[in-house]
Amino acid sequence: MIHAPVHAARPAVPLAALAIPDEGPDEGPDEGDAFDHHVLACMVAIAGSEGSLTAGLGLSAAEVTRLIETRVPEARGLLVGLSDDEGPGEEALEEEDLRALLIEHGASGSNRHGARGSDRQGASEIELWLATILARRSLRPNHLWQDLGLTARSDLSGLLVRHFPGLAARNVQNMKWKKFFYRELCRREGVVVCKAPHCAACDDHAHCFGGEDGPALLALRR
Repeated sequence: MIHAPVHAARPAVPLAALAIPDEGPDEGPDEGDAFDHHVLACMVAIAGSEGSLTAGLGLSAAEVTRLIETRVPEARGLLVGLSDDEGPGEEALEEEDLRALLIEHGASGSNRHGARGSDRQGASEIELWLATILARRSLRPNHLWQDLGLTARSDLSGLLVRHFPGLAARNVQNMKWKKFFYRELCRREGVVVCKAPHCAACDDHAHCFGGEDGPALLALRR
C-alpha cells in the first residue's frame, strides 16, 4: 500500500479566498489557456483547503508563488503567511518515478527517454508543475481527479491528453488513471503485478477499470 508522507499541520485556507469555476471550459483549440487556468486553480484550492500549499502540491514555496502569480493571480491571497523556506516535505518513494514518467511523455518534448530524477531538460514549466502535483496527489486515497480538486474525471483526462499526450494515448482500455500510472511504473521496472494473463480474466478487473464516479471534493468543502 502506498502511504502519503506526513507533513506538519497548518490552518486551512478558506476556499472563499479563491473563486473556482464550477465547470471546465468547453473543448476547442482556443480554450487551452482557460482550461489550464481551471485545472491549476482547482489544484491550488484543494491544497489550500488542507492547510499547506507546498505539502499539498509537492512544490517549493518559490514554485507555488510563481504558479499563482503567473497562472492563478486571483489566488494571491493564499500566499499570505507562506514562508520562503517552506518546502514540500518528505517525498514518498514512488513520487520521483511517477514524476519522471510524466515528464518523459510531456507534450513539449515527447519521446524523452530516461527522464529520471532531476533530468527535466526540455520540459515546459507547466509540465514540471503538473507532473509534480500529479505525483503528490496520487498518494491520496480517493479517485485522482477528486484529490486534484477537479470537477470530473474528464478534466483529468483532458489535462493528460493536453500536456502528456504520449502517456495518455497508452491508456487504450480506459483504465483508472491512478492504476494506469502505477502499472506503467511497474512495466518500466520489469515488475509483473498481475497473475492473470490479461486484464479481462483478472479477478480484480473492477478495481482497475470502470467508472470513477463520485462528488467533487471542493464542492463538499465549500
